[in-house]
Amino acid sequence: MQISNVTKQPKRSPFLDFFWRWIGVFPFFIFISVFLILPSLNLFSGAFKDTQGNFTFDNISAVANPYVLKSISVSLRVSAITSLVGGVFGFFVAYAITIGKAPKWMRNFLTTFSGLAANFGGVPLAFAFIATLGRTGFITAIFKGICFTNSAGIQVCPLNLYDHGFNLYSVTGLVLAYTYFQFPLMILTIIPALDGLKKEWREASDSLGANQWHYWTKVAFPILLPSILGAMLLLFSSAFGAYATAQALTGGSIYLITILIGQQIRGDVLNNPHEGYALALIMILIMAVTILGYSILQKRTSRWLKL
Repeated sequence: MQISNVTKQPKRSPFLDFFWRWIGVFPFFIFISVFLILPSLNLFSGAFKDTQGNFTFDNISAVANPYVLKSISVSLRVSAITSLVGGVFGFFVAYAITIGKAPKWMRNFLTTFSGLAANFGGVPLAFAFIATLGRTGFITAIFKGICFTNSAGIQVCPLNLYDHGFNLYSVTGLVLAYTYFQFPLMILTIIPALDGLKKEWREASDSLGANQWHYWTKVAFPILLPSILGAMLLLFSSAFGAYATAQALTGGSIYLITILIGQQIRGDVLNNPHEGYALALIMILIMAVTILGYSILQKRTSRWLKL
């Protein structure tokens, strides 16, 4: 009779199995708990408290104040304009470097630039625009120096931007600054969708007698539409939540919802942190609706990309 020399392995504890399986994500859970979940709970509870810590709905009802409604309206308008302008401009640039006949080096250059420009915001972006298009910016100075004398002997400077109503420190300047990082973000977001258009679909439409206009209106654009709208919603969220660029560029003279929240919490102009919490809660709800719409559109897009 042969005796087996195989030794039985000791049975591992289920707790140790669970620990070693999830140890890699523990730092992530700790991070989001400290910097996301706990602050969100504090914000939610603080929105329904007064300065003495008593429960109240006054902070939520303060949203109906004219200055709050104006700040929300301006934020929505700036976000909508920049998402539309950046989305359209970014889509055509992405089309040129994917489906168009742009050289390969152009695609590499633009994708690298987009990766940098999409994350270039805040105070550095505001300073760059002030140094470029401010009242003493170098582009403004160049245009101001292009002058001529008309027939009446009066010196005219037709390219002086500020003589024609332009003001960098206004909503127009803010839209211009936001567009700088909006269209590169659109390029990075829409390139995968454009690459997902299969050659077989174009060949099938050509075999059925469709021209380029029919292909884009009946095949390509309906497929790309959820991706385009989803990318624009992403741009909308990016602009709606921006704070540092607007604060540094305008000095808080334009009332955006983010600037108003900062003033309430810091107390430099206003001083009601709990009302700031309530405004932040309203802002989070708007952002949540936007992100939900983006997720729904992305699911519709993924059906075509999996084919």
